[in-house]
Parts: sequence; C-alpha cells; structure tokens
Amino acid sequence: MKAVSSLIAATFGALALTGCVFGGGDRTETRVVEEISGGANPYLWRASLDTLQALPLVNADPFGGTIIYDWHSFEAAGDERIKATVYILDSRLRADGVKVSVFRQTNEDGTWTDAGVDPETGIQLENAILVRARNLKAAELD
Repeated sequence: MKAVSSLIAATFGALALTGCVFGGGDRTETRVVEEISGGANPYLWRASLDTLQALPLVNADPFGGTIIYDWHSFEAAGDERIKATVYILDSRLRADGVKVSVFRQTNEDGTWTDAGVDPETGIQLENAILVRARNLKAAELD
C-alpha cells in the first residue's frame, strides 16, 4: 500500500509543480496526441501519460484507448510493486471517459504474490487524470 500511496502523492505533487506548464514533455508524445482522430480523447490520453509518468510504459494504443504500464517498485516500499492499465472509453472529454485498473504485488520470500488494492486508488488516479485533462483543454482555449 505504501507504493500506491507514494504514486498518488507523486502524481499530485507533479501536477502541482507543473501548474501552468501545459504541453511540455517529449515532442513525439505531443505529435501522437495531435494525430489521434476517431480514437481516444486526446486530452485524456495526454493527461494519462503525464499522470502516470513514474511507471514504465509497456504498450500504448491511442486508437483503442489503452495504455499499459509495467511493474514498478518505489524506494519507500521496495517489498511491493504496482502496475496500471488505463482505458480511455470515449472520444469526448467526460468524467466517465477514463478507467484505471491498478495491480499490486508483495514480495514474500523472493516470490511476487498478488495483493489487494484499495478501490479508491483507481478512482483517485482517474480524478487526477480528469483534472489534468481539463487543464490541458483550458490551456488550449486560452
């Protein structure tokens, strides 16, 4: 649970630090977001990449709206690891347009074993993505 809490704290910290810096990051990612048409909502897509940037990316399908992250352990809780999958469910920017599934494992005697995840964790990450997406859209309208 410590790693999940650390991820959420890091996410909100990163959002607070970036404040008004919208559209930063790698130009390739920006180009991918700009090229999405008929697939995932580009604001939710970019916000998902920004929000979960601490996790290693395995696969990203902007047309199918799926982003899969690999296992990652945080220094604060080295005996557990987490991974996540983001599903962007709509081409519109809607509150129900994003779903985050979080998975957690603990290391017991050298073997990784599945462990429970607080259901609020996924909801908190979804909310962080939605906040970031709304800020990205507002910055574009200014």
